[in-house]
Parts: sequence; structure tokens; C-alpha cells
Amino acid sequence: MEGISNKISTLRSATAQAIVKVSQQETIDAILNKTVPKGDVLERAKTAGLFSVKRTADMIPDCHPIPIEYTQVEFEINGVEIIITVNVKTTYKTGGEVEAMHGASVVALTIYDMLKTIDKEIEISGIKLLGKKGGQTDFGKRANLKITAAIVVVSDAVSAGKKKDTAGKAIIESLNQHGIESDNYMIIPDEPEEIKQVLKNYCDQGIDLVITVGGTGFAPRDKTPETLKSIIEMEIPGIMEAARNYGQQRTPYAMLSRGVAGLRGKSLILALPGSTRGAAETMDALFPYVLHIFRVLSFVSENDAH
Repeated sequence: MEGISNKISTLRSATAQAIVKVSQQETIDAILNKTVPKGDVLERAKTAGLFSVKRTADMIPDCHPIPIEYTQVEFEINGVEIIITVNVKTTYKTGGEVEAMHGASVVALTIYDMLKTIDKEIEISGIKLLGKKGGQTDFGKRANLKITAAIVVVSDAVSAGKKKDTAGKAIIESLNQHGIESDNYMIIPDEPEEIKQVLKNYCDQGIDLVITVGGTGFAPRDKTPETLKSIIEMEIPGIMEAARNYGQQRTPYAMLSRGVAGLRGKSLILALPGSTRGAAETMDALFPYVLHIFRVLSFVSENDAH
């Protein structure tokens, strides 16, 4: 079973279809007139579909149990075909599509089982996913832009060679996984003026994404958040609120994070913690979703141009 602990919960929906084809119009008439010996075919099949959606993880080994918040089963009769549509919604880290397809399959099988005594030539076909929404498929989309990035590790110990940088490297790896190359990488001490100058230079160069790593703790020289606030032109509190909320679900110490996020010009600046785990979890919380800001900035620029 694939790990999903690093994902965030989002509203997800999926719609699947299955088609049951009977051999004669008399079978369709019996369904509509509710004269099938085993009972109301569509109502019984709908009930089976609702149960099967909720039990998908019990049947499919690699499926995660998910909280099903909504299921709708609909039927359309087209000649001798019964077109089944199942829609499923959940607010979770994964799921929806297999549940919808499993539901559609069981609905079709239930119809087959109820009709097999009066029709010996029933076919089941067309089991497929019609569409899905939510998760990285939608919320992870970003403008077709080449995003440039810079990583600035802020640490007296690392800059003095007393400690190796692992957090910055983890961030670079995460960015690469999201298709962002980070050719700009620098290690500097906890000196506010130097931090300020380096970040200003990157923003002046037009670097889209500037990430600082470290200097967000409670030591006397941990002044990265204060330094960032002095040069940021527009703070975006929700970014780090999301990161803290994500972290709090994994460790109760996430509430102590002093991360900051905001814009200087069109450059997005993020202050991440210096611990490797903290940095990696913040990246999981924010990416690729935070990249939507570049779609917004691109849209604003286009409108300004007109």
C-alpha cells in the first residue's frame, strides 16, 4: 500500500460508469414495471452500490479506507442498455476513483444477478472512470512557466563548516520533484544585514521563488523571520498557517514554528525551519499548491499590460 502520510486532505470527487446490456425489450419492461421475480432491480442495485463504495478498501488490497461523504447512483435506460453512473465525494488525502468504479461494477453485477433468471444473454461493459477532481490533479496545477528558485541556508554552524546542510538539500530535492530547478544555492551566517542583502539581490534578479532555511528558532541570533518581514512588501499569512496546521497533525511542536511568507515585487519568499524534517514537512504541506501564486501573478501582469 502506497504511503499517503505526506499528502494533504482536499475535497475529491470521481464519477464512474458501467453499462448493462440486456437481450430484449421485455427485460427492460420488467425492470420498469417492477415485475422481475427477485424484486425492484434498480432500487436493489442502488443499495448494493452504496454499500460497495464504502467497502472498497476491503475488496481492493492497495486501496486506503477513506471517509465517504457522498455517493450518488443514477440510471439511464437507452434502448436495451442500462447506463449506470456513480459519483463519489470525499475530503481526504486520496481516493474516489476506485471507489466509484467499484460501486459501478457492483451495481452492474447486482442487476445481472437479479435479471439472470429472465434473460440469459446479459452483457456488462463500459466500466470506466468518467472524470475526477481534487488533489494534485487540480490543486497542483500551475502556469506553464519556468519558475526559478534560490535556496539560502541561514546558519552560523553550517556556514562555519561545523555542521553539514541536510535541510537545504532536502528542499532542493523536493523542488526538483516538482519540476523546479534550483541553480541558486547559498549558505550564510545568521547576520540580519547579510540575509537582507542576499534576499534583495535575488529578488532584484527576478528569481521567482526564494526559500530561506534556518534561523526561525528561539536562539538570540535567530532573526530570519524579523529580517524577512523588514523586506517583504506583501505578507501572505495563510501560507505558513497551512504549513503549521499540517505540521501540528504530525507533531505538537509545530505550533512553535515562526515561518514567514510574502512577496517582494513578484518574488515569493518563504522562511522554512532549519531541521531537515521540519523543512521537508513544510515542503510537503505547501507544494505544489503554493505554485498557484505564479498563475495569479501571471494573470495580474497580463491584465495590467492591457
